[in-house]
Amino acid sequence: MFMEERQQAIAERIRTNGKITVAEIAETFGVSEESARRDLRLLEQKGVCQRPHGGAVSSRQVGFRPPSGRDFAHMPVFDNYREISRAAVSRICENDTVYLTSGSFGHIMLSFLPRDISYTVVVNSVELGSVLRSFDNIDVYVAGGKMRPSGSLVDSLANAFVSRMHFDLCFLTGAGLTAGFGLSNGTDETAAFQRTVLQNSRRKCLLMPGAKIGADSFIKVCDMDAFDLLITDWDCVEEQLAAIEEKGVEVIVVEKLE
Repeated sequence: MFMEERQQAIAERIRTNGKITVAEIAETFGVSEESARRDLRLLEQKGVCQRPHGGAVSSRQVGFRPPSGRDFAHMPVFDNYREISRAAVSRICENDTVYLTSGSFGHIMLSFLPRDISYTVVVNSVELGSVLRSFDNIDVYVAGGKMRPSGSLVDSLANAFVSRMHFDLCFLTGAGLTAGFGLSNGTDETAAFQRTVLQNSRRKCLLMPGAKIGADSFIKVCDMDAFDLLITDWDCVEEQLAAIEEKGVEVIVVEKLE
């Protein structure tokens, strides 16, 4: 069972029963308690549950309603995503052409993008492009193609668009990451689009919350050593990071602000 399938099954149990424990997850799905806690952290970030000690309860029981769809303007911003985003944008240099990932990281990074230098940003998100047009120091390009409900575009048309570009720096993320399997994602379209961006990038930066490191998703994007740099958070497993560093990838672990 892939990580997403297991998390969907856990989410369904939480919705049905109102709660679940780490021990129940480990026994039912045959995973370690560490993996069970990782699943619950990710489900909490999606607004499915909240985590008291030793398990999780449905968000409905604590009066929390997540935004419908992918409402990035009103999504909760978790500390780890914020600090990873802050560290990432510091890599942007004058006159760079940058590919900026869509999804949560891309939207959070908007708040930290440099305003005192000139550069170019390419995105595959209509929402990101709409916000970026107000930055007078940035030239903005938006990949075309069929729009997903999230506002991102990753089909063959979008892929062809980025295939004709060179990026000084790209920021990517994914659904899973291990030293052995590399970066993985949930759909073949997303994986193919990301491969094209990587092939055309000089500096390659991967942004991953610690909870997603140590588990593989459905479709492989690339080997771990396709990236120059991994930026992650304090919630990572040191053994996993050591194995990634052995692949020749620089690892930055952001610190939690008190």
